[in-house]
Amino acid sequence: MAATYIQLNLQVHPLDSGREIILAVLSELGFESFVETEQGLGAYIQEKDWKADLLDHLYPLVENGLDIGWSITAIPPENWNAVWESDFQPIVIENQCAVRADFHAPIDVPYELVITPKMSFGTGHHQTTYMMLNYLLQNAPKGHTLLDMGCGTGVLAILAEKLGAVDLDAIDVEPWCYENTVENIKMNNCQNIIAAEGDSKMIPEKIYDTILANINMNVLLLDIPLFSQRLKDNGSLFLSGFYTQDIPAIEAKANQNGLQLVEFQEKDNWVSAHFSKSNG
Repeated sequence: MAATYIQLNLQVHPLDSGREIILAVLSELGFESFVETEQGLGAYIQEKDWKADLLDHLYPLVENGLDIGWSITAIPPENWNAVWESDFQPIVIENQCAVRADFHAPIDVPYELVITPKMSFGTGHHQTTYMMLNYLLQNAPKGHTLLDMGCGTGVLAILAEKLGAVDLDAIDVEPWCYENTVENIKMNNCQNIIAAEGDSKMIPEKIYDTILANINMNVLLLDIPLFSQRLKDNGSLFLSGFYTQDIPAIEAKANQNGLQLVEFQEKDNWVSAHFSKSNG
């Protein structure tokens, strides 16, 4: 069953730098989704993970010069769509790919993805999802076997199929993400994606041409060895969900497991990195 969420509405000054700092702090505290607002930021966390003392982490930011105000709202599952419909605007990546909801007008681009996010992460608005979508556009997985780990809405797997991937697995540990991925697969008429609920133990016993993982840094560090085992020689691993300062730790773990950094992208201190598996 879908969960109740807590919405933390933040008013921030100075706006741009303050929003970025607060987003980084809240990302480490279990907040799953974020929406930029005119006054600051909307942040979402499951009610079961919410504790009032999480706000204590904001007080040092106030002491360092940020002006922060906030209000808290509980969002029952049945109201989540209304929240997203009021906040979710279409996004276009490099004039090639558009992500919109079913209540938006069609967008004339080569790859149009229709996503109803509900309580799942992955609409292209967050920097990590945007960069991962861009990587797929730059590295079309035509004919590939592909894994989307931590799939959220399934948006990456859906674009991958539209770009020609033929055998895709999309896995997320959260039940509402799994349910939402199944809905979005149907909405986009995808035929080759198998969705599953669970952690990395759910990864099938197969070898992939491409693996995508947009998760947090700690989970990535745990799962990189398994990703390497499931990746073919010269296959591509695309990772995101960590910050610029985390690149050395991610690269070191990748190198220990036969993966070499090809390149990385940065957007507002978030990073998406492309690794290749060495021969042998």
